Amino acid sequence: MSDRLITVSAPTDAAVTITMNRPAKKNALSIAMRDQISDALDGLASDETVKVVILTGAGDVFSAGFDLREFGSEDPDVQAGLWPSSDRFHRTVLQHPLPIVAAVNGPALAGGFDLAAMCDIRIASVTARFAHPEQAFSDVVYGPLHDLVGGATARYLCLSGRSVDAGEALRLGIVSEVVAAGELAAAAWGLARDIARAPRDILVRTKAKALRRASGPAGTATLEL
Repeated sequence: MSDRLITVSAPTDAAVTITMNRPAKKNALSIAMRDQISDALDGLASDETVKVVILTGAGDVFSAGFDLREFGSEDPDVQAGLWPSSDRFHRTVLQHPLPIVAAVNGPALAGGFDLAAMCDIRIASVTARFAHPEQAFSDVVYGPLHDLVGGATARYLCLSGRSVDAGEALRLGIVSEVVAAGELAAAAWGLARDIARAPRDILVRTKAKALRRASGPAGTATLEL
């Protein structure tokens, strides 16, 4: 359907890929796209045939972040949906009961960086880079990145807005592996198969342990993360 901003693959070896499919807009996370990702994750959470989710972007950008045009919209429906959609999106990704692998196929900026950080494991293409350019004009989501790399690195990136390439991201612990652009999908699927060797109930219990130690209680609003 033309209004679908994501694609969801059929389960293969107990893994499903969600692809953000708005490449002409650098996979900007509009309200509609956020809601579609949240809906897809909610459905997969109860699908007993699925053990792991891969999240990636179409084209050469993982995600450039939230769709800034919506923040300037005069449509009252858009304004009414901005933060409820955002709060649900962050809560749904952060609290998903199954492991999520981010296959970062290119720049992950602002909310796109947040999305990658909220996943459990990140594999990056050599073309990936990570930055919080929104620090110059907006609050930055801090907690997930702090959980991932610790306070010193999280403060450096969130307060400065500096951009790091894939190699530096590997050194800082933002990503677990860097591969050639043409090898990213295979690397992500290989990792998913490794994860899926475990029974689903064990993966759910292990993920629950990780969630209990994460920053931010259930229901934390976006701008409080």
